[in-house]
Amino acid sequence: MALIDPAHPFFRPRWRRVVVVVACLGWALIEIITGSPGWAMLFGGAGLYAAYVLLITTPPEDSE
Repeated sequence: MALIDPAHPFFRPRWRRVVVVVACLGWALIEIITGSPGWAMLFGGAGLYAAYVLLITTPPEDSE
């Protein structure tokens, strides 16, 4: 069972996939800055997982 479905129409444009990854990793950075390492690890892991699923294993969008 996948946590993120890269075949969902929402994730078709590449910019949306990038925004999801940047948002997760950005929030992890905010948590590090505010001194919450547990939350930082959680969001960092989510961001890395999202990057793997949405950016590395998903083929590029079709040019239309």
